[in-house]
Amino acid sequence: MTDNLSTTQQGGMRMTRRGLLGAFAATTVAATPLYANAAGFLRGGGDVRRIAMFSGRTGESINMIYWVEGQYIKEALKEINYFMRDWRVDQSIKMDTRTVDIMAAAHGLMDVREPYMMLSGYRSPQTNAMLRSKSRGVAKNSLHMKGMAVDLRLKTRNVGQIFKAASACRAGGVGKYSGSNFVHMDCGTVRTWGR
Repeated sequence: MTDNLSTTQQGGMRMTRRGLLGAFAATTVAATPLYANAAGFLRGGGDVRRIAMFSGRTGESINMIYWVEGQYIKEALKEINYFMRDWRVDQSIKMDTRTVDIMAAAHGLMDVREPYMMLSGYRSPQTNAMLRSKSRGVAKNSLHMKGMAVDLRLKTRNVGQIFKAASACRAGGVGKYSGSNFVHMDCGTVRTWGR
C-alpha cells in the first residue's frame, strides 16, 4: 500500500514509507534545532511529521511528510519553501523549520484532517511595505520577511480554536485576527495578541 507523501497541483510524487526511508538513508540530513515545546507536542505522534496546506492565491496545495525519524527531509523542505513563497513577486527563501513545526503541532492538537489555508508565508520587503501602506496591522520588521511567520485559517475551526492550539505550543508568537478570520504563527519570542 502506498502512502501519498507529497502532492502538488503540478503533479505529485508517490512513494511508500519504506521507499522514502531507503531514499534518504544514505543522505545525512542534519536536524535543525527545534523549539522544545512545539517539538514536544509532536513527540509521541509517530516517527513522521506532516504538513498540509493550500493557497487560494496560487491554487496550489501541498500535503507531505517533511520529517522522518528525527531528521528533516531536504527535498520536502525545498517544496515547502517554494509553496510558502511571496506569490506577488515569485520569490522564496528558506522558511524556518520551527514555524513549520509549530504549524504541524497546532494542527495535530486540533485533530483535523483539513489542510490549512495559507494566506501569507514569506513576504518580500516590497510586498511587506505595500501591505503596510494599506493596513496598520502589518509590522515594519515583520517576521514574514525572514521566513519565520505564516498566516493561516481553517474552515472547520474558528480563529479562537486555532489560536488556542497554537498558543498551547508555547513556541513563538500567536496573533488572533478575528475580523479577518486568520491566525498568525511565528517562531519568534513567545507572545500572544489580538481579539
